[in-house]
Amino acid sequence: MIRAEDVKKSFGDQEVLKGISMIFEQGKTNLIIGRSGAGKTVLLKLLVGLLEPTQGNVWYDDTNFTQLTLREKKSIRTKIGMLFQGSALFDSLTVEENVRFPLDMFTNSTAKEKQLRVDEVLETVSLQGSNNKYPGEVSGGMQKRVGIARSIILKPKYLFCDEPNSGLDPKTSIVIDRLIQDITREYNITTVINTHDMNSVMQIGENIAYLNQGRLAWKGTNQEVLATEDEDLEDFIFASPFLQKLKAAAAAGGGLRGVV
Repeated sequence: MIRAEDVKKSFGDQEVLKGISMIFEQGKTNLIIGRSGAGKTVLLKLLVGLLEPTQGNVWYDDTNFTQLTLREKKSIRTKIGMLFQGSALFDSLTVEENVRFPLDMFTNSTAKEKQLRVDEVLETVSLQGSNNKYPGEVSGGMQKRVGIARSIILKPKYLFCDEPNSGLDPKTSIVIDRLIQDITREYNITTVINTHDMNSVMQIGENIAYLNQGRLAWKGTNQEVLATEDEDLEDFIFASPFLQKLKAAAAAGGGLRGVV
């Protein structure tokens, strides 16, 4: 579990986050959504520790992460996996070498132990047999799966995903969403996802935080968002004809089942 406690962040005179309190639950996909400029990326960076809050605290389970020294924070960071928006793969390294990179950097595992772990996570993301390919030789969706494999190679307790479906077609986005959700449940990870993809919200939004102008304007599940009476959230979520149809189906008693 990760908990934001009255988190505020200012850059000069501009207050970007205005007191966010939110629990990101273990074993669930926790989504941060909102319009551009709402503060999503700043909140994600605060949670990871790339930025320090102007006020408030971030807790990892029973540990106040904000109050730790830089050295103490390193012990928490070894338990964090990160999936970057552009996958951030090394073009000069093979799929296997990209996935193995954290093991080489942060462990004293033997070559055999590393190989077994690499093969295990590649199978988890359905990339077995792609070990010797380079990022430029595989599709965007496969690159994203390589990024996921690398992010879980150290068996993290916490997983952060920044726009995981950016640049992907709708079908591949669904595959990535379900893969992230499956991994979250299987390994009981606290997963936090920053996304603009409203289909992801409906597919895997088990715990949703909607930010509006730096404030937590709404929180709930993908089922609850269908019944929202928050006009701003409704306007944001149901902008597309497909999602309008989804809301209508839910209102008729169909819920999400059979629609997504």
